[in-house]
Amino acid sequence: MNPVVKYFNGEKAESYIFILIGVIALAMALYFIFALKTSFWKGVAIPFIIVALLEFIVGYTIVIRSPKDIARVETFIQKESQSVKTIEIPRMEKVLSNFVIYRYVEIALIILGIALMYSSMNDTFWRGIGLGLFIQASIVLSLDFFAERRGHNYMVYLQEFTEKHE
Repeated sequence: MNPVVKYFNGEKAESYIFILIGVIALAMALYFIFALKTSFWKGVAIPFIIVALLEFIVGYTIVIRSPKDIARVETFIQKESQSVKTIEIPRMEKVLSNFVIYRYVEIALIILGIALMYSSMNDTFWRGIGLGLFIQASIVLSLDFFAERRGHNYMVYLQEFTEKHE
């Protein structure tokens, strides 16, 4: 399979997973708020809602953008090979450097979630927020791991392409 199509279709497929997880998390949050009604579950609902909205927005944006990205990079490869080096590789370098930032933020949120979970032995609102943060940040960290690995593989392809066409 064409490495460009493979990369962006992988990005798109993972974005559908992001959207699905966001929808499930939002539904769960609403259940926690309206059915379970305790302060603990209301606490869990808050990070579920916030992260679910981010998952949905990011996922939807990537799903919509992917076909345009494939066409753009395919044009670079077929007609403007220098643009791979001057536009696409710098863009991917930025994407990959952003993954490092995301990873540290996600790990910090996981640690914060654990700290909040163990700050009280009672089922408190803050303990619920901690559990919600821990769950959502862990999911996003896991998905970003695969996205980053896919990005590195794509970057190798781009670099090999530029070496062949210099």
